[in-house]
Amino acid sequence: MNSPHNTSNYNKYNTMNKEFMRQAIALSIDNVKQNKGGPFGAVVVKDGEVIATGANCVTSDNDPTAHAEVTAIRNACKELGTFQLDGCEIYTSCEPCPMCLGAIYWARPKAVYYGNTKADAAEINFDDQFIYDELDLPLNRRNLKIRQLLRGEALVAFQLWQKNTEKTTY
Repeated sequence: MNSPHNTSNYNKYNTMNKEFMRQAIALSIDNVKQNKGGPFGAVVVKDGEVIATGANCVTSDNDPTAHAEVTAIRNACKELGTFQLDGCEIYTSCEPCPMCLGAIYWARPKAVYYGNTKADAAEINFDDQFIYDELDLPLNRRNLKIRQLLRGEALVAFQLWQKNTEKTTY
C-alpha cells in the first residue's frame, strides 16, 4: 500500500512537496522581477499534479483581492469546473493573510503548505496584524465604519434562498 508512513513513500512524498513549494517560491521571485505585484506565489496540486498557479497581481490588476492564493484558487476552480478544491493541496510562498486564509477555508483543500511566515512578511511591510486585531473588536470599536442597514429588506434574499429547492448548497 502507498502510505506516506512507508519510508520510501514518505521520502518521495516529501520530495514532491518540496518541488511544489519551490514552484510557489519561483512564482513569487518571478513576480517581483516582473514587477507585477507583491512577492507571493501559490500552486494548487491534486493527485500529485499541478492544477493551477497564481501570483500576487494586486498592483498590476488594480485588485486588492488578487493575492497569489486567491488567484490560484480561482484558476484551479475554473480548471476543475468546481467551486471546491476537495483533495487538493495548496503550496504558497508565504503564510496566508486573513483574506486568503478565509478563501482557503471556503475552497476546502485537504492541506496548505507555506514558506515564509507572517512575521517575515511583516518585516517587509506586509503586516496583517491590524486585521487580526480589528476582528477581535466589537463592530462599533473598529477603525472601519461598519453599520447595519435595511436588514428586513435584505432578508428577502435569504428567505428566497431557503425556499429554493434547486439551489446548489455549499
